[in-house]
Amino acid sequence: MAIEEYRQIIKQLILERAERRSHQPITPEGEGIETQAVIDCDRDRYLLLHTGWRGNRRTHGCSLHLDIINGKIWIQHDGTEVGIATQLLEMGVPNDDIVLAFHSPYIRQFTEFATH
Repeated sequence: MAIEEYRQIIKQLILERAERRSHQPITPEGEGIETQAVIDCDRDRYLLLHTGWRGNRRTHGCSLHLDIINGKIWIQHDGTEVGIATQLLEMGVPNDDIVLAFHSPYIRQFTEFATH
């Protein structure tokens, strides 16, 4: 697959997840969690961020971080239940074009995915 196809697949997955989470409105008092899709196709960086307040507790974090590096999709962080690698495979991305970057380079050799 071409890099442009990877960009479109990643954008679709990130935007779908952001849309599902955006139905939790922020209250007038500023309480609630906002989900942000951060899509930078120029630098091939894609994130799903969550920020806001639940009572006195601050939430700010990334549940998904993907990069495209040297023609491969690098999963830098995956805090999702389903697993983004599974979804990428279902969308036709070959496993040798997916790097589980959240695993150490040593561990990657034992997965069914690319090592770098």
